[in-house]
Amino acid sequence: MGDTLAWRLKFGVVTPSTNTVVQPEYDDLRPPGVTNHIGRMHIADRPVDSDADFEAMMAGIDEALEDAIERVMTCRPDHLILGISAESIWGGGLAPSRAIAERVRRRFGDIGLTQAAQALPAALQALGVRRRISLVTPYFPVADPHIRGFVAELGLEAARLCHLSCRSPVLIAHTSEDDLRRALREVDGPDVEAIVQFGANLPMARLAAEAERWLGKPVIAVNVATYWHALRSCGIADRKHGFGRLMWEC
Repeated sequence: MGDTLAWRLKFGVVTPSTNTVVQPEYDDLRPPGVTNHIGRMHIADRPVDSDADFEAMMAGIDEALEDAIERVMTCRPDHLILGISAESIWGGGLAPSRAIAERVRRRFGDIGLTQAAQALPAALQALGVRRRISLVTPYFPVADPHIRGFVAELGLEAARLCHLSCRSPVLIAHTSEDDLRRALREVDGPDVEAIVQFGANLPMARLAAEAERWLGKPVIAVNVATYWHALRSCGIADRKHGFGRLMWEC
Protein backbone atom coordinates (compact mmCIF):
# COMPACT_ATOMS: atom_id res chain seq x y z
CA MET A 1 0.00 0.00 0.00
CA GLY A 2 1.47 3.37 -1.04
CA ASP A 3 2.05 6.24 1.34
CA THR A 4 -1.00 8.17 0.08
CA LEU A 5 -3.27 5.31 1.15
CA ALA A 6 -1.66 4.72 4.54
CA TRP A 7 -4.02 4.68 7.52
CA ARG A 8 -4.07 8.05 9.22
CA LEU A 9 -6.95 8.25 11.68
CA LYS A 10 -10.35 6.96 12.73
CA PHE A 11 -13.38 9.18 13.16
CA GLY A 12 -16.09 8.08 15.56
CA VAL A 13 -19.33 9.52 14.17
CA VAL A 14 -22.46 9.74 16.32
CA THR A 15 -25.75 10.34 14.50
CA PRO A 16 -29.42 9.42 15.02
CA SER A 17 -30.62 5.98 13.94
CA THR A 18 -33.11 7.69 11.61
CA ASN A 19 -30.40 9.63 9.78
CA THR A 20 -29.61 8.15 6.36
CA VAL A 21 -27.59 11.06 4.96
CA VAL A 22 -24.65 11.66 7.33
CA GLN A 23 -22.96 8.32 6.69
CA PRO A 24 -22.92 8.46 2.85
CA GLU A 25 -22.04 12.16 2.74
CA TYR A 26 -19.19 11.72 5.24
CA ASP A 27 -17.94 8.71 3.25
CA ASP A 28 -17.97 10.82 0.07
CA LEU A 29 -15.86 13.43 1.87
CA ARG A 30 -13.43 10.92 3.38
CA PRO A 31 -9.84 11.18 2.11
CA PRO A 32 -7.60 8.12 1.73
CA GLY A 33 -6.46 6.71 5.03
CA VAL A 34 -9.32 8.14 7.10
CA THR A 35 -12.07 5.79 8.27
CA ASN A 36 -15.55 6.65 9.55
CA HIS A 37 -17.14 4.52 12.28
CA ILE A 38 -20.82 5.17 12.96
CA GLY A 39 -22.52 5.03 16.35
CA ARG A 40 -26.30 5.32 16.20
CA MET A 41 -28.39 7.34 18.68
CA HIS A 42 -31.55 5.25 18.79
CA ILE A 43 -34.76 7.24 18.28
CA ALA A 44 -38.14 6.24 16.86
CA ASP A 45 -39.33 7.55 13.51
CA ARG A 46 -42.47 9.12 14.95
CA PRO A 47 -44.54 11.66 13.02
CA VAL A 48 -43.60 15.28 13.64
CA ASP A 49 -46.68 17.45 13.22
CA SER A 50 -46.01 20.31 15.61
CA ASP A 51 -43.42 22.25 17.55
CA ALA A 52 -44.15 20.03 20.57
CA ASP A 53 -43.44 16.88 18.53
CA PHE A 54 -40.16 18.39 17.38
CA GLU A 55 -39.16 19.24 20.96
CA ALA A 56 -39.92 15.64 21.98
CA MET A 57 -37.72 14.35 19.16
CA MET A 58 -34.85 16.56 20.32
CA ALA A 59 -35.22 15.29 23.89
CA GLY A 60 -34.98 11.70 22.65
CA ILE A 61 -31.82 12.45 20.70
CA ASP A 62 -30.21 14.09 23.71
CA GLU A 63 -31.02 11.12 25.95
CA ALA A 64 -29.38 8.72 23.47
CA LEU A 65 -26.08 10.61 23.14
CA GLU A 66 -23.86 8.88 25.70
CA ASP A 67 -24.93 5.34 24.82
CA ALA A 68 -24.11 5.93 21.15
CA ILE A 69 -20.71 7.39 21.97
CA GLU A 70 -19.96 4.48 24.29
CA ARG A 71 -20.58 2.02 21.46
CA VAL A 72 -18.42 3.87 18.93
CA MET A 73 -15.58 4.33 21.45
CA THR A 74 -14.92 0.58 21.28
CA CYS A 75 -13.05 1.16 17.99
CA ARG A 76 -10.73 3.62 19.81
CA PRO A 77 -11.39 6.58 17.50
CA ASP A 78 -8.90 9.42 17.24
CA HIS A 79 -11.64 12.06 17.05
CA LEU A 80 -15.41 12.22 17.56
CA ILE A 81 -17.92 13.97 15.29
CA LEU A 82 -21.44 14.78 16.41
CA GLY A 83 -23.39 14.19 13.21
CA ILE A 84 -26.49 16.12 14.22
CA SER A 85 -26.48 19.90 14.05
CA ALA A 86 -29.56 20.82 16.11
CA GLU A 87 -28.20 19.12 19.25
CA SER A 88 -25.20 21.45 19.38
CA ILE A 89 -27.22 24.70 19.29
CA TRP A 90 -30.47 23.70 21.04
CA GLY A 91 -30.79 26.31 23.74
CA GLY A 92 -29.23 29.14 21.72
CA GLY A 93 -25.69 30.42 21.47
CA LEU A 94 -22.60 28.34 22.14
CA ALA A 95 -23.54 27.14 25.63
CA PRO A 96 -25.26 23.91 24.45
CA SER A 97 -22.19 22.72 22.54
CA ARG A 98 -19.96 23.52 25.51
CA ALA A 99 -22.26 21.51 27.76
CA ILE A 100 -22.13 18.56 25.35
CA ALA A 101 -18.33 18.75 25.20
CA GLU A 102 -18.21 18.67 29.00
CA ARG A 103 -20.53 15.64 29.11
CA VAL A 104 -18.25 13.84 26.67
CA ARG A 105 -15.10 14.82 28.58
CA ARG A 106 -16.46 13.65 31.94
CA ARG A 107 -17.43 10.22 30.65
CA PHE A 108 -14.94 9.50 27.87
CA GLY A 109 -11.90 11.66 28.56
CA ASP A 110 -10.27 14.41 26.53
CA ILE A 111 -10.88 13.05 23.04
CA GLY A 112 -11.28 15.71 20.34
CA LEU A 113 -14.88 16.51 19.44
CA THR A 114 -16.30 18.35 16.43
CA GLN A 115 -19.82 19.79 16.55
CA ALA A 116 -21.72 22.00 14.12
CA ALA A 117 -21.55 24.85 16.63
CA GLN A 118 -17.77 24.98 16.21
CA ALA A 119 -17.57 23.91 12.58
CA LEU A 120 -19.94 26.48 11.10
CA PRO A 121 -18.27 29.57 12.66
CA ALA A 122 -14.87 28.27 11.51
CA ALA A 123 -16.24 27.70 7.99
CA LEU A 124 -17.78 31.17 7.81
CA GLN A 125 -14.53 32.74 8.97
CA ALA A 126 -12.49 30.73 6.48
CA LEU A 127 -14.76 31.92 3.66
CA GLY A 128 -14.59 35.56 4.76
CA VAL A 129 -18.24 35.90 5.83
CA ARG A 130 -18.54 38.78 8.30
CA ARG A 131 -22.09 40.15 8.58
CA ARG A 132 -25.32 38.66 7.23
CA ILE A 133 -26.30 35.10 6.44
CA SER A 134 -29.51 33.25 5.66
CA LEU A 135 -30.33 29.73 6.73
CA VAL A 136 -32.27 26.69 5.50
CA THR A 137 -33.35 23.92 7.91
CA PRO A 138 -35.63 20.85 7.95
CA TYR A 139 -36.92 21.93 11.37
CA PHE A 140 -40.19 23.30 12.67
CA PRO A 141 -40.45 27.01 13.59
CA VAL A 142 -39.67 26.13 17.23
CA ALA A 143 -36.04 26.00 16.11
CA ASP A 144 -36.03 29.66 15.06
CA PRO A 145 -34.98 31.28 18.38
CA HIS A 146 -32.32 28.62 18.97
CA ILE A 147 -30.73 29.26 15.58
CA ARG A 148 -31.04 33.04 15.78
CA GLY A 149 -29.46 33.00 19.23
CA PHE A 150 -26.56 30.94 17.92
CA VAL A 151 -26.02 33.24 14.92
CA ALA A 152 -26.22 36.35 17.11
CA GLU A 153 -23.57 34.98 19.48
CA LEU A 154 -21.26 34.64 16.48
CA GLY A 155 -21.65 38.38 15.89
CA LEU A 156 -23.64 37.80 12.70
CA GLU A 157 -27.18 38.65 11.61
CA ALA A 158 -29.66 36.02 10.43
CA ALA A 159 -31.37 37.81 7.53
CA ARG A 160 -33.88 35.09 6.61
CA LEU A 161 -34.67 31.53 7.69
CA CYS A 162 -36.61 28.86 5.82
CA HIS A 163 -37.85 25.96 7.98
CA LEU A 164 -39.08 23.07 5.83
CA SER A 165 -41.03 21.45 8.71
CA CYS A 166 -40.28 17.88 7.64
CA ARG A 167 -42.86 15.44 8.98
CA SER A 168 -40.62 12.78 10.52
CA PRO A 169 -36.91 12.26 11.23
CA VAL A 170 -36.55 9.84 8.30
CA LEU A 171 -38.54 12.04 5.90
CA ILE A 172 -35.95 14.81 6.27
CA ALA A 173 -33.72 12.74 3.99
CA HIS A 174 -36.53 12.46 1.42
CA THR A 175 -36.61 16.22 0.78
CA SER A 176 -36.40 16.75 -2.98
CA GLU A 177 -33.71 18.78 -4.71
CA ASP A 178 -36.45 20.99 -6.14
CA ASP A 179 -37.64 21.85 -2.63
CA LEU A 180 -34.08 22.56 -1.53
CA ARG A 181 -33.44 24.79 -4.55
CA ARG A 182 -36.63 26.72 -3.82
CA ALA A 183 -35.62 27.15 -0.19
CA LEU A 184 -32.18 28.46 -1.15
CA ARG A 185 -33.67 30.98 -3.56
CA GLU A 186 -36.26 32.02 -0.96
CA VAL A 187 -33.62 33.03 1.59
CA ASP A 188 -31.14 34.51 -0.88
CA GLY A 189 -30.77 38.20 -1.65
CA PRO A 190 -28.17 40.86 -2.39
CA ASP A 191 -27.96 41.63 1.33
CA VAL A 192 -26.83 38.08 2.18
CA GLU A 193 -23.15 37.08 2.15
CA ALA A 194 -23.69 33.33 2.52
CA ILE A 195 -26.36 30.68 3.04
CA VAL A 196 -25.98 28.03 5.74
CA GLN A 197 -27.90 24.76 5.79
CA PHE A 198 -28.66 23.17 9.15
CA GLY A 199 -30.04 19.66 9.60
CA ALA A 200 -27.59 16.82 9.05
CA ASN A 201 -30.20 14.54 7.46
CA LEU A 202 -30.90 16.94 4.58
CA PRO A 203 -29.10 15.66 1.43
CA MET A 204 -27.33 18.93 0.72
CA ALA A 205 -23.58 18.35 0.32
CA ARG A 206 -23.42 18.24 -3.50
CA LEU A 207 -26.37 20.55 -4.12
CA ALA A 208 -24.78 23.26 -1.97
CA ALA A 209 -21.69 23.14 -4.18
CA GLU A 210 -23.85 23.56 -7.28
CA ALA A 211 -25.77 26.40 -5.67
CA GLU A 212 -22.57 28.34 -5.07
CA ARG A 213 -22.19 28.62 -8.84
CA TRP A 214 -25.67 29.92 -9.59
CA LEU A 215 -25.98 32.12 -6.49
CA GLY A 216 -22.43 33.46 -6.64
CA LYS A 217 -21.76 33.15 -2.90
CA PRO A 218 -20.82 30.52 -0.30
CA VAL A 219 -23.49 27.92 0.42
CA ILE A 220 -22.38 25.89 3.41
CA ALA A 221 -23.87 22.42 3.94
CA VAL A 222 -23.57 21.46 7.59
CA ASN A 223 -22.19 17.96 6.89
CA VAL A 224 -19.45 19.40 4.70
CA ALA A 225 -18.56 22.03 7.31
CA THR A 226 -18.51 19.49 10.14
CA TYR A 227 -16.37 16.95 8.33
CA TRP A 228 -14.03 19.69 7.05
CA HIS A 229 -13.60 20.98 10.60
CA ALA A 230 -12.83 17.49 11.92
CA LEU A 231 -10.19 16.94 9.23
CA ARG A 232 -8.52 20.29 9.79
CA SER A 233 -8.65 19.86 13.58
CA CYS A 234 -6.68 16.63 13.13
CA GLY A 235 -4.08 18.24 10.86
CA ILE A 236 -5.38 16.73 7.61
CA ALA A 237 -5.35 19.32 4.83
CA ASP A 238 -6.65 17.16 1.94
CA ARG A 239 -8.99 19.02 -0.42
CA LYS A 240 -11.99 17.52 -2.17
CA HIS A 241 -13.53 18.78 -5.40
CA GLY A 242 -17.30 18.76 -5.91
CA PHE A 243 -18.35 19.81 -2.41
CA GLY A 244 -17.96 23.57 -2.58
CA ARG A 245 -15.36 26.18 -1.86
CA LEU A 246 -14.86 25.13 1.74
CA MET A 247 -13.56 21.66 0.93
CA TRP A 248 -11.64 22.82 -2.14
CA GLU A 249 -10.10 26.13 -1.06
CA CYS A 250 -9.85 26.14 2.74
